[in-house]
Amino acid sequence: MENYDFDRIVERRGTDCVKWDGMERDFGRTDLLPFWVADMDFETPDFIRKALAERLAHPVYAYSLAPESYWESIIWWEKRLHGWEISRDSLTYIPGIVKGIGMVLQCFTQPGDGVVIQPPVYHPFRLVPQGMGREVLYNPLLPDGESYRMDFAGLEEICAGRKPKVLILSNPHNPGGIAWSKGTLAKVADICNEYGVLVVSDEIHADMPLFGHEIHSFATVSEAAAMNSICFGAPTKTFNIAGLVSSFAVVADPEIRNKFFSFLRAGELNDPTFIATTATRAAFSVEGDEWRRQMLHYVEGNIDYMDSYLKKNIPSIKALRPEASFLVWLDCRGIGLDQKALADLFINGAHLALNDGTMFGQGGEGHMRFNVGCPRALLREALERLGKALSAWFPGMVVD
Repeated sequence: MENYDFDRIVERRGTDCVKWDGMERDFGRTDLLPFWVADMDFETPDFIRKALAERLAHPVYAYSLAPESYWESIIWWEKRLHGWEISRDSLTYIPGIVKGIGMVLQCFTQPGDGVVIQPPVYHPFRLVPQGMGREVLYNPLLPDGESYRMDFAGLEEICAGRKPKVLILSNPHNPGGIAWSKGTLAKVADICNEYGVLVVSDEIHADMPLFGHEIHSFATVSEAAAMNSICFGAPTKTFNIAGLVSSFAVVADPEIRNKFFSFLRAGELNDPTFIATTATRAAFSVEGDEWRRQMLHYVEGNIDYMDSYLKKNIPSIKALRPEASFLVWLDCRGIGLDQKALADLFINGAHLALNDGTMFGQGGEGHMRFNVGCPRALLREALERLGKALSAWFPGMVVD
C-alpha cells in the first residue's frame, strides 16, 4: 500500500488556476494565501495522472465514445461507498453540477417559477435561478448549537403557499459541512413529494465523510425520495480534478428521467470527453478508495489542528467542525466586527483569501469559509497570520 504525501507543497501560481491566479481579480491583491476556491492544494493522485498521460500519449484526440467501463466505475463506486444500487439506465453524464442545476431549471421550470434554497448555502444555488428569471424562495437553516437544522415547518409553509417547482439541496451541506441524517432527508422528501416539488440534490462532497459520520444520498433514504429527485455526483472534489469537468446525474423515476435525459440529448449535453471518462475510471477504483481514505485522514488532522489552535490562541473565532469535506465554517462574530471590517481584517490585515460568509446568504453574516484541503504548513502559516493581524488590530486582545 502506497503512503501518499499530503505535506508536499505544490507551486500552483502561473497555471491559470482560479484559486491562486484569480486573487488579484477577486481580492485586488496578489500577496494573499488562498483558502477560498473549493479545490485542494494536494497533488492530483498519481494513478489518475498516469491514466491521463497514457491516453494523451496517443496522437489523435478525436470524437470519443463513453466506454461501458466508465459507467461501470460509477455504479461500482456508489455501491462500494454508499450501498447504492444504481441501474445503468438511470445514469447520465452532465458537464458540471452548477451547469446541471441550470439544465434542470430550463427543463422543469419556467421564468417566474419558484425555486427553494436553504441559506446559508453555496451561492450558485441562488445565482443560477436568479439569472434565469426564477423566483428564489428562502427556507433558512436554523442555528442549532454549533451547527444547523432544517426548518421543516417553514419548508412546508413555502411549498403549500408559494407552489415552488424545485428545491435545490446541498447534501452534504456547503458551507456548514453537515452530513444530513437519513431522517432529515426523508422528511424533506415527504414534504416535497406531497406538494410536487422536485428535489435536486448536489452531492459533490458526498464521498468525503469525516470523523465517523455517514453521508446518505438523497435517493437512498426512501421511495418518495428516489422517485422525486435528481441526484448529482462527481469525482472532482474528492480527487482534486475539478478542472476536468466530470459529473453525473442519477434519476430513478422513469418519467422525470425521460424528460431530463431527452433534454440533455437534444443539446448533446450528455457526452463526456475522453479526459473525463479516463480520469473518472482511474479515480473510482480500489486504488482511488485508498487515496481517498488517506486524504480524509489528513484533512481530519487539519481540522483538529485548526480547532485546537483557535481555542487556545483565538477563542473569539470558532470553527464549526465539519462532518464532511474540507470546508470549515468559521464563526467570527466574537470579534465584534461588521462584515466589511471582518473581510478587511482577513484580506488586508492577515493577507488571507477566504470566502466572505455573506455570499452564502442569510445566516452568513459574521462568518467566513475556510478551505483546509492544503498542506499543514500552509494552514499553520494562515492561522499565525490571522493571530498577528488580530493582535495588531486589537492591541488589548491576547493572541499567543
